[in-house]
Amino acid sequence: MSFTLPDLPYAHDALQPYMSKETLEFHHDKHHLAYVNNGNNLLKGTEWEGKSLEEIVKGSFGKNAGLFNNAGQHYNHLHFWKWMKPNGGGKIPGKIEKALIDGFGSVDKAKEEFVQAGVTQFGSGWSWFAVKDGKVIATKTPNGESPLVHGATPILGCDVWEHSYYIDYRNRRPDYLKAFVENLVNWEYVEELYSKAA
Repeated sequence: MSFTLPDLPYAHDALQPYMSKETLEFHHDKHHLAYVNNGNNLLKGTEWEGKSLEEIVKGSFGKNAGLFNNAGQHYNHLHFWKWMKPNGGGKIPGKIEKALIDGFGSVDKAKEEFVQAGVTQFGSGWSWFAVKDGKVIATKTPNGESPLVHGATPILGCDVWEHSYYIDYRNRRPDYLKAFVENLVNWEYVEELYSKAA
């Protein structure tokens, strides 16, 4: 199956002031589109042509770096836009709240570990909540990798590549991650993914 760029599930200015219209115009309309176009070109004639996105990501990891980087980032970004919503953050639905308490001891500790994973990811990459062996863990990955290629199921990810935050936060990555967790996360979507993974 070929990759296509989805429309954003909200207007480009809907996440302000935490993520600007300009950031979304660059990040969605240019960066994500480039992963889609490059991924489609690199997919042609490979053994993964016609496979699902997850199969392409898992199959190309460690075997075809160019294809993996673009397919991996396409997979991550398809979810990233849905992991945010206008007036996000706030109250966490019961099922995911319980899972975070079970995994970390408290919701605050869970958020802290998620932010810390992103702060300590050297260079480009992602901060994650993922389900592994039935528990929610906080983890980080470089570049376009996700927990998907490390035996876990991602349920929330935050892009810590500079193009995701530099226009709005310059070099203040911790502030961006805190704003993401407190004001942007679509917890209903996280819970939906958790329900499928757990």
